[in-house]
Amino acid sequence: MKISEIHIDLVKPSGGLVGFASVVVDDNFYLGSIGIMQTLNGEYRLSYPTRIVGEEQFNIFYPINKEAGDEMSKAIINKLKEVVKYDDRYSSLIDTL
Repeated sequence: MKISEIHIDLVKPSGGLVGFASVVVDDNFYLGSIGIMQTLNGEYRLSYPTRIVGEEQFNIFYPINKEAGDEMSKAIINKLKEVVKYDDRYSSLIDTL
């Protein structure tokens, strides 16, 4: 799986959410609105978009195996490190990366 064109939009941290990511996969699919969450122990995890229809909640997309999920997490977290490294407004995130 080739993950490219990773874009990070940081937000004011709230409820663990620190930003959103978008990526291009295999030069064919754009995936956006991937939440970047900081856990209570300072680690990061991804949250994939869902849609609520009536009382049901549906996943829009998500990795179907651990290897794909790990690869996506690694690529996005590495890009997050690059982004916050050069922006003083996010120095509190740098300490946890």
